[in-house]
Amino acid sequence: MNVSYKKLWKLLIDRDLNKTALQKLAGISSVSMAKLSKNENVTTDILVKICNALQCDFSDIMEMEEQLGWREKDLFTAVVTMNEDRSGGFSLGELFCGPGGLAVGALTADIGIPEYFIKHKWSNDFDDATCKTYRHNICPENPGSVICQDVRTLDLENLPPVDALAFGFPCNDFSVVGEQKGFNGTYGPLYTYGVRVLKSHHPKWFLAENVGGLTSANEGRAFSKILADLQTAGYRIYPHLYKFEEYGVPQARHRVIIVGIRQDLPFVYRVPDPSQYAGYDNSCRNALENPPIPVGASNSEFTRQDPRVVERLRYIKPGQNAFTASLPPELQLHVQGAKISQIYKRLDPDKPSYTVTGSGGGGTHIYHYSEPRALTNRERARLQTFPDSFEFLGSKESVRKQIGMAVPCRGARIIFEAILKTFAGIEYASVPCNVDLKEMKVEA
Repeated sequence: MNVSYKKLWKLLIDRDLNKTALQKLAGISSVSMAKLSKNENVTTDILVKICNALQCDFSDIMEMEEQLGWREKDLFTAVVTMNEDRSGGFSLGELFCGPGGLAVGALTADIGIPEYFIKHKWSNDFDDATCKTYRHNICPENPGSVICQDVRTLDLENLPPVDALAFGFPCNDFSVVGEQKGFNGTYGPLYTYGVRVLKSHHPKWFLAENVGGLTSANEGRAFSKILADLQTAGYRIYPHLYKFEEYGVPQARHRVIIVGIRQDLPFVYRVPDPSQYAGYDNSCRNALENPPIPVGASNSEFTRQDPRVVERLRYIKPGQNAFTASLPPELQLHVQGAKISQIYKRLDPDKPSYTVTGSGGGGTHIYHYSEPRALTNRERARLQTFPDSFEFLGSKESVRKQIGMAVPCRGARIIFEAILKTFAGIEYASVPCNVDLKEMKVEA
């Protein structure tokens, strides 16, 4: 891929400007103008000057085009690289960063004002393959900024200062899929490490993420305790249960997102109104087919499947599972107790996917609507709205876990853009938080 400034020239025509006028407005040299005319790389400062002069953003003046022989990149890669070089913006630290779903959403957040953006500062996770994926895609020029270490052994107070903190603290003990041990499990108390960073670093804002089951763990006491601790750290908090399929994500994925703004700052966050995305085609067919996944895209290996599984899938219609389909006796599953609805469930092509998970045995891999097979990891990544150029590293099963534990990039971006608009003083359509702090017995 190579940079192209066709959008810039079109913008000039639309505004009845020429290159000479742009040069004067932006205060840039003739050398820089010549480079732009040849689609050559220019410094970030030049692009910022142009955006300031035209009151637009990078995506309005540039795009990436294919060039044979180059390693595939896309606008996401260009934006990440530019954000690292730009002065200003909000520097972001991440705990439990995962492969980079939140990071992609943060780094691509764009509200049309060049000085309001988010850039990576440091991140932490304990899984080696996950950290390698994050380094490879988010900060390849600064791999040391990713600390691969158990957060419980991390010197949190001496991490570099940041303007913002994101932490998707592990959800295993709050998920409705598991035993829901809450604070009694191994992972439940890990949110406290995010609280420690809030108290030691005092970032301007934070975003914390967990599964929808968080609200009911320990009969709701766990959620109340977490909210109270975040508030006591010095923040006004805005908890909300987001249904990402309502925001254009091609997947039914429900997550509690808690946005916090430091109490001494005059800003009030509001939840973006999902009705803005009502006309978006969030069907899994659209996600997987439009555009087609490039031939040779990374993480596209097929799962080896037993012929018996393939035969079973042939009897299961789109939207059905192993228990709702009419299967011949020899292909039926004979299980005791609850019958999980996602076992060998095939996608309904006209609806969002069911939730992409990071683990599970036979029958839990998400199954294609028109082919008798499990989805590839690249297809699963599409449902999580990762760009095709985002390459996951590690074994096939590790990649499956990384994708399933991530936050959908598109959903994260919408929330990060709302935060940027909040700080920029830009009004946007919103809805009230659906978590009542008083009901949770947390002082508002």
